[in-house]
Amino acid sequence: MKIATWNVNSLNVRLSHVIDWVVKHQPDILCLQETKQVNDKFDHDAFSTIGYHSYHNGQKTYNGVAIISKNKLIDINFDLPDFDDPQKRIISGLWISDSNDKIYIVSAYVPNGQTVGSDKFIYKMSWLNKFSKWVTELTNQYDEIILTGDFNIAPENKDCHDPDAWIGQILVSTKERKAFNGILNIGFHDSYREINPNNQEFSWWDYRMAGFRRNLGMRIDHILVSKNIMPKVTKSYIDKEPRKLERPSDHTPVVTEL
Repeated sequence: MKIATWNVNSLNVRLSHVIDWVVKHQPDILCLQETKQVNDKFDHDAFSTIGYHSYHNGQKTYNGVAIISKNKLIDINFDLPDFDDPQKRIISGLWISDSNDKIYIVSAYVPNGQTVGSDKFIYKMSWLNKFSKWVTELTNQYDEIILTGDFNIAPENKDCHDPDAWIGQILVSTKERKAFNGILNIGFHDSYREINPNNQEFSWWDYRMAGFRRNLGMRIDHILVSKNIMPKVTKSYIDKEPRKLERPSDHTPVVTEL
């Protein structure tokens, strides 16, 4: 099984990139973030034409999440339960393999937070708190769970191109990292870091200051697998090729294979 996550930073702009990548790499599941389009504008036909089912939870201009899957999903969920939030940041559902293996899949777009201490940061921490409680509930319902998405958190210093310059800032603050570790402590593993304990690779590079060419990046896109899935993980890697395309997303796909 191959699962990937990719913040596409507007599916209107990057649809051809996504379709080409799916055709080439044939993931069983691709989770998308920042589709930036309403549900009526989502091009389900583009995915069904290449043999995939698609599920979308979106809004105009901002946010938006999707799951693209070779197999149909059931029990589709939109948004965080009991959290009054107009922003579309969650979609999830139960994936069932041809041999009847069942994995609950989550595509999440965690708020950026803007600056530590701001109203948007307070919203981010509230969102993460609610997300953690929901994930805890999921572990009581499902044996195997995979959490994917743009978490907007670089968990360790080696996930940041210049840790000293970023001390105390958004994406790397103590509170954010504590929240990320709190999710792991529920019973999850950072699949990329488990497979690549010493690598310093990134999944996001700022458009400014020639960020990609100079490798001024952060590893903020993650695939977290429940503890009973981790022994099945064979590979986890970051595919930088889409970041080299014309008009790319500022993120690139992260892939885990079971």
